[in-house]
Amino acid sequence: MSKRIARIVFAILGIAIGLSIADFIVTRSFFDSIPPETQSWLSICVYSLLAIAFGCVGFFITPYLIKLYRLITKKLLKTFTEMPIAEAFLGIIGLIVGLVIAWLISSLTRMIKPEILGTICSVAVFLVCGYIGWKVPTKRIKEINIPKWFKRGDKNSDKSEAMAKVLDTSAFVDGRFYDVMKTGIVEGSIIVPKFIIDELWRISDSSDALKRTRGKRGLAILEKMQEEMQIEISEDDYPDIADADAKLIKFALDHHAMIVTTDYNLNKVCSVQSIPVFNVNDLSNALKISVAAGEELVLTIVKEGKELNQGVAYFDDGTMIVVDGARSLIGPQVSAVVTSVLQTSAGRMVFAKLKE
Repeated sequence: MSKRIARIVFAILGIAIGLSIADFIVTRSFFDSIPPETQSWLSICVYSLLAIAFGCVGFFITPYLIKLYRLITKKLLKTFTEMPIAEAFLGIIGLIVGLVIAWLISSLTRMIKPEILGTICSVAVFLVCGYIGWKVPTKRIKEINIPKWFKRGDKNSDKSEAMAKVLDTSAFVDGRFYDVMKTGIVEGSIIVPKFIIDELWRISDSSDALKRTRGKRGLAILEKMQEEMQIEISEDDYPDIADADAKLIKFALDHHAMIVTTDYNLNKVCSVQSIPVFNVNDLSNALKISVAAGEELVLTIVKEGKELNQGVAYFDDGTMIVVDGARSLIGPQVSAVVTSVLQTSAGRMVFAKLKE
């Protein structure tokens, strides 16, 4: 019933708009040049056609407008309920200032003829000024010295103070950061730039089967994070920068955010530019089984090594152990002594020799 009423209301609004436009056309000077005997029926045609056309448009677009209204209200409700008190307060003040400025400007836009065009311009001015007034203070909240007593009692205050995390494509493809997030130990907001999502889509559509699989895995992880966690999708982009990694670095600098990645090269570039990095490989390495030179191990050699007379074994966590003199001992367990451990952000490798 409510949908029918809405359709009727929007159809009436459409008819009113059509009649206003028709009135504007009919009252123009060029219309007076038409012979009087033709003006009457032509006026009727213009009024009828525009009224019917805009009435039909209003009637048929009503379901889409209702869906858009519900989507906007749902998003606004979620935003306001999760927004820190200080940020909401500053946003409201900015909104009021923006609307006051819009009211001053609208005194000029109302002078535009015809009246309907002036009204549309006034509405547009109010929307733009209100949006800017709301957005500027909330985006610059970190630069404003807000008293601590104002933040007290805000359940999101600790989270807002922690450094934001911006995710690289490799973090989605790898998937381990998603598991880390599920533990609840990651603080700060999680940001995913739109250009990173676009990059995942490009990878998933690649002609290379391996890349395509990695891209689809990354999109699946993103979908899980959207369903189970609170993440922010940012529309900020840098069209003048072609490389995705360069865009990500620029984005992190602009938003004072930490980059989450498993890319060794990106990690090095960020280190040079003093950008904080959360390298999932570093965390993984820190949690791996610890061994030291001289420690005895019991291993199962599973394959031959690349070098002469080398055998390869693995720890349960996947760490590779290269054992000298074990090339011919594939299958049975052997005793070995650790000689050295090589550990980098790219991974870790243990070198050992057979126990004498």
